[in-house]
Amino acid sequence: MEKIILKVGGMSCSACQNTVEKYLNKQDGVKATVNLVLGQALIEYDETKITLGDLDRFIEESGYKSLGIYDEKEEIKTDNSKYYLVGYLVLIIILMYISMSHMVNLSVIRFLDMMKYPINYGVSLFVLTIPFIFYGFDIIESGVKKIIKKHPNMDSLVTLGVLASFIYSTINLILIIIGNTMLVHNLYFESVAMIIYFIKLGRFIDSKSKEKTIDAIKELVTITPNSALLKTSSGEKEVTIDEVKKGDILICKPGMKISVDGVIVKGESHLDEAFITGESTYNKKFVHDKVIAGSINIDGVIEYKAERIGVNSTISEIVRLVMESANTKTSITKLVDRVSSYFVPGIMIIAVLALIINILLGNTLNGAIISSVSVLVVACPCALGLATPIAVVISIGECVRAGILIKSSDVLEKVRLCDIIIFDKTGTLTYGNLKISKIYNYGDYSDSELIRIISSLEIHSTHPISRAFNKDNLYNVSNFKNITGIGITGIINNKKIYVGNNKLFSKLK
Repeated sequence: MEKIILKVGGMSCSACQNTVEKYLNKQDGVKATVNLVLGQALIEYDETKITLGDLDRFIEESGYKSLGIYDEKEEIKTDNSKYYLVGYLVLIIILMYISMSHMVNLSVIRFLDMMKYPINYGVSLFVLTIPFIFYGFDIIESGVKKIIKKHPNMDSLVTLGVLASFIYSTINLILIIIGNTMLVHNLYFESVAMIIYFIKLGRFIDSKSKEKTIDAIKELVTITPNSALLKTSSGEKEVTIDEVKKGDILICKPGMKISVDGVIVKGESHLDEAFITGESTYNKKFVHDKVIAGSINIDGVIEYKAERIGVNSTISEIVRLVMESANTKTSITKLVDRVSSYFVPGIMIIAVLALIINILLGNTLNGAIISSVSVLVVACPCALGLATPIAVVISIGECVRAGILIKSSDVLEKVRLCDIIIFDKTGTLTYGNLKISKIYNYGDYSDSELIRIISSLEIHSTHPISRAFNKDNLYNVSNFKNITGIGITGIINNKKIYVGNNKLFSKLK
């Protein structure tokens, strides 16, 4: 069974997610989990029966768009939604002022007074509402398509509510123009605009939550450099990662990052692998030792042979693991999905019943329509279908930022039951950086003076431990020397200072 993550476009609520997931799981040789928040489908499929083209076709047949294989390096496209929101907010304010100013004792625009100039009033509302119909056309189009395909979703509820209000108000406006001016109280154009605007606003806020989580995951990818130093017959050559091939010999100098996973063929050095191991101390690497892409070379020059590149690298596997965990479902998410699958059809039935019952009870058609539309618009399953998965995905993103990788979203649900956590003996819980934890001072110097002297010498050292010392307020050092394997020495204020281990001081006796 092959495993793949496909991007799915057009999903707006849990009903959409359930539709795609059910359709995919009906296919022979396919097992799928769809994530509404990330807009992705985690699919396991039998490659002897199913091709990638078949999977794309299945998603299209379910009424949605297949946007191809998820690429962790793909940049998020610039989103202009906030500019549209600001522009339409101005229209909303104007629209609401015209329709509601008389209700809150504000000055009424004279030629738009609903009682004196009902036609002007109605036409102005109609004209201001038209842009919102275009603004929300994607919602309306999606809602209609899902009703036709017999898979109604949240867009379907909104579409029915918006179209009912708009068509009813437009008919009343025509009657007003003909001469029935009393129907001016039965215009609900502002409701159409407000519904579409708030749906768009909600989706904008939702998308920003998703982007923050995806950004956290994408930060893993940026650990690896975009270029490498290739060893050629004519010398060194800087190339992009895409140009590196398996078996190429690459060079890494102090301060550079390892470009791809590989094995050292020449040289030795200390490497900072804290992003993988959590170790605050640097790892000494020799010939035949493996190196991980993204590791920082501290002091030596090494040559290494490229072995695992691109999607096969350790970092890519970690990103894939995180994305797969975000696409798994907790038991509470599965329960929410089951409830949501019956929610939309149920609300549509209730809306029809509200219309019929109001008419049977003798209420006006206007009141009956308002009751029915209110049910459709208010009862959107967004919170039900989005709250739980968004909480899970954001939690996984926050864990990534903290250096914690979650293998399955079930872990988040179960960890609340833990009283004790046992860490494997190879695990390391550190800040990932060397720091001074305690000072044992047996001399005449104060602690601060002692640290200042040692730091002044250590700043000239290439040893990894030197990074734990301060780099500010230092003394001038002359005649600095590195005593290999045992310490360092130098002259500060005409005094020769030695810093090192027991071997150094045994040698000095």
